[in-house]
Amino acid sequence: MTSAGFPKQARVRARAEFDRVFKHGRRVASPLMALHWFADGDAGRLGLAVSRKVDPHAVGRNRIKRVLRDQFRRLRGELPPGAYVIVARVAARQADNDALRSGFEQLLQRARALPLRGVGGTMPAEPTPSPPSSTAPVSTGG
Repeated sequence: MTSAGFPKQARVRARAEFDRVFKHGRRVASPLMALHWFADGDAGRLGLAVSRKVDPHAVGRNRIKRVLRDQFRRLRGELPPGAYVIVARVAARQADNDALRSGFEQLLQRARALPLRGVGGTMPAEPTPSPPSSTAPVSTGG
């Protein structure tokens, strides 16, 4: 991946930033990962914490990070400004890429950082008005 695909300003990098998100942010969790979110004025930024406890092999840790970064990149335009930190859990090692993507998206929805997709309301849709029929008499004003 090139830095143009995920620029430095789109990342949470400094220890102080991580600490601020953990201390002051909101948290939602699932068996795969925990999302810590701190709303601030900056554009959406992502921080990832995938420890050796999650997967002792660098290849596995990098796969998890790659998938989560890609999903964040796709959703970033829909997210409110803030810092988003994902802490992967041991179950993420066994999860396939689609499960990681959907798990991340579900956490964003639970945190109310992302609107629900494809969820209809309880009210029926308004019927669309039918176009006027061509068999109706036309007034000529005379």
